[in-house]
Amino acid sequence: MTEESWPLKRLMTEVVGSGTKSAEDMTREQAAEAMTRIFDGAPDPTTLGAFWLANRWKHNTPEELAAFTDEMCDRVEYATPDADPVDCGANYDGKRRTAILGVAAGVVAAGAGTPVVAHSGDRVPTQKGDAYKHVLDELGVATELTPRDSADVVDEVGFGFYYQPAFNPAVADLFDRREQMGVRTFVNTVETLANPAGASVHLGSFYHLAFAKKVVETFQHSRFHDVSRVVMFQGLEGYDDIRPGYTKVADWSADGTFEDYEIETAEYGMDFAEDDLRVDSVAADSARLTREVVAGDRADHWHDAVALNAAVRIYAGGDADTLADGLDAARTAIDDGSAAAVLDDLRSF
Repeated sequence: MTEESWPLKRLMTEVVGSGTKSAEDMTREQAAEAMTRIFDGAPDPTTLGAFWLANRWKHNTPEELAAFTDEMCDRVEYATPDADPVDCGANYDGKRRTAILGVAAGVVAAGAGTPVVAHSGDRVPTQKGDAYKHVLDELGVATELTPRDSADVVDEVGFGFYYQPAFNPAVADLFDRREQMGVRTFVNTVETLANPAGASVHLGSFYHLAFAKKVVETFQHSRFHDVSRVVMFQGLEGYDDIRPGYTKVADWSADGTFEDYEIETAEYGMDFAEDDLRVDSVAADSARLTREVVAGDRADHWHDAVALNAAVRIYAGGDADTLADGLDAARTAIDDGSAAAVLDDLRSF
């Protein structure tokens, strides 16, 4: 072993594995080599699990996350549509309690003229909950497409879905090892940053504002990505569905501007509690609610929740100067049938 070689066992012994307080951060080169070895299947399963857990304890730096992300992106099959969509990469391990609003919100935003891309896997560890794919499956939308077909959907319909095993097989191949961990690892963060459509705008969610800042800094340190804007907000169950009530928003632009502010969702029509968004069957009920809201058949809190989530996508995409303007555009897209037309086209593609 040369001095420059850093297999995971050596990283555990000399850098990240000494304890929560004494562990050191990896250099970019060390983190990149570690991710390469993980993708190559080199580490012993025990060493890999220990490495993942040690990084969870010590918390990864943006530079480490950027190195992991760039190694992943080198293995992603990108297919960039002509449209420049808003990239929505919610936590791949999904939801278990509240409705997934992102499909409806993306369709409504597309109806208003803002193209949107979503991506997810299928029952990803650790939560293995319902994700974008499962709502779309319930709607009868083709999800297991090649990346090129996914890009074509975006250009023809305005809303598209990329399936992780198709565009990111290197991460999909880690499924069994991740399932044995029992806890989330940095892979759960990195996979959401794949951006398979090469979008210039990333939309995501966070539990705490510090995580949003870390994601922004990860994009800044990335040598692969060149996004122009990152918009993130406090989401339900870690998903990219905006949380009712008092909610923080983070908004970064490539010119260096970073703003964080609070909104009261009641001021934008979401005047209800989180429990009002609970459902019995996440995928099936989310699909049913998507159909009903997009068709204009609901004027209740589900309509209001979808409209605001669509407004955030329209605003992030730069097609509205304010969130209120985005909300007006979202409501119009529902009322005039534009959103319903997008869903019809999506289901018949």
